[in-house]
Amino acid sequence: MTALQSQTTAPAATGLEVDVATAHRMFGEAGTVMVDVREADEHARERIVGSRLIPLSSLTAKEIQELGARRVLLHCRGGRRSLDAATRCAGLASGGVQVLSVAGGIEAWKKAGLGTQTNASRPRMSVMQQTQLTIGVMVAAGTALGYLVHPGFLALPALMGCGLIFAGATGTCGLAAVLGKAPWNRMSRCGTGSCSSS
Repeated sequence: MTALQSQTTAPAATGLEVDVATAHRMFGEAGTVMVDVREADEHARERIVGSRLIPLSSLTAKEIQELGARRVLLHCRGGRRSLDAATRCAGLASGGVQVLSVAGGIEAWKKAGLGTQTNASRPRMSVMQQTQLTIGVMVAAGTALGYLVHPGFLALPALMGCGLIFAGATGTCGLAAVLGKAPWNRMSRCGTGSCSSS
C-alpha cells in the first residue's frame, strides 16, 4: 500500500472534510480550485503547486464564490484553519459550489508523498510565530521587571494584552503587520533559483 493509498483509511471528521487521496484526485478534475488559507509568508515558504492564496484572516464566502469554481478545496498547515474556512463557506453549497477542507492540510499532503514547492530563502518561522514569540518575551520581561525593578514595567504586559484583545476583535494585528515588513520576512521571488519542488 502506498502512502497516498493509506490516506484513504482515515475517514474525514465531518462532511466538510476530504482525505488527501480524494483531494488529490479532485484537484485534477475540471472546475476544481485549491485554495491555501494560510498567511502569505507561509504560502511563500512552501505551497502546493497550483494552489491560490486567500488567507483565512481575509477570506469571505463571497470571495470563494467569485473564484467561479464548482468545487473549492481548502488547505492550511494541519487542517484546522481550512475546516474553519469551509464552515464559514458552507452556505455556498445551496448555490452549487462545493467547499471542502483537506484533512491534515499540507502536512498530510506531504506525508502522502505528494510534492510541494518550497522557497529556501524564506524564514522558517512564520510571521505569526514571530509575533507570538515577541509577545511572550515582552510579557515575561515586563512582568519580571515589574516585580524586580519597578511596578511601572507592568505597563508592558498590559499593553501586549490590549493589543491581543484588539487583534482578536478586529482580525488585525499591528505587531504582525510590522514584523511582516521586516527584511527577513519580505517576499522573495522564485526566479532566483531558491525554489524547489519536493
